[in-house]
Amino acid sequence: MAMQDLLSLRLSALADPTRRAILARLARGEATVSELRQPFPLSQPAISKHLKVLETAGLIESGQAAQTRPRRLRREALEETGAWFAQMRAMWSDSLDRLEELLAHPEDRPEKGTT
Repeated sequence: MAMQDLLSLRLSALADPTRRAILARLARGEATVSELRQPFPLSQPAISKHLKVLETAGLIESGQAAQTRPRRLRREALEETGAWFAQMRAMWSDSLDRLEELLAHPEDRPEKGTT
């Protein structure tokens, strides 16, 4: 899958507060569907749908432990998403720094009509 498509899936998954809460819980360690469902007034199928979205986005993965399939956070997926935000922040910061410099020194601006 193209990185941009994966980024879109991840951002969409992160837009939901329930999914963010699930990720916060998984940051403390792996958990079963039952354990993940406990703090929410949601049915097991509803939690499973949230987990499916997170898995499709590559933010979590499921393991195999006896009769259960505990979920775990894929930290590298969050790091990749965070790196995209850092790249955007750096680009905007650089642009704003250049604008601030131009505004601070109007005498350095090229005359209109010249290049």
